[in-house]
Amino acid sequence: MASYTEAARAAPARPARERPRPRPKAAPARRVRRRGVAGGAVWIGVVAILLAGVVALNVAVLRLNVRLDSAAQERSKLRAANEALASQLSSAEASPRIQVLARRKLGVVPADPAATTYVDLGRPAR
Repeated sequence: MASYTEAARAAPARPARERPRPRPKAAPARRVRRRGVAGGAVWIGVVAILLAGVVALNVAVLRLNVRLDSAAQERSKLRAANEALASQLSSAEASPRIQVLARRKLGVVPADPAATTYVDLGRPAR
């Protein structure tokens, strides 16, 4: 029985192909950029403008919140006034209606002011 290594030795060797060597590529010309102080100052300016914008936006939102709060307070005052007016209206409407019902169902009539007498109890003792 033949082993793998014997079979490998017995097989004819292939001639090795020579691969062509790759040509070295020329390095691309690099631009030399020097930012220096001017580039840093530009970035500082951009960041400062952005921060100023954020602050201005926050101030605008704060002003809107103050206006919204005052509008909410005014709305609650107006609702309370509306409720008071509705109560006055209902009591003003109820009095004549009650008088009409008293006349029709019970036969009650308003008292004659000339027939009304008052009792004077005098001054209270102190």
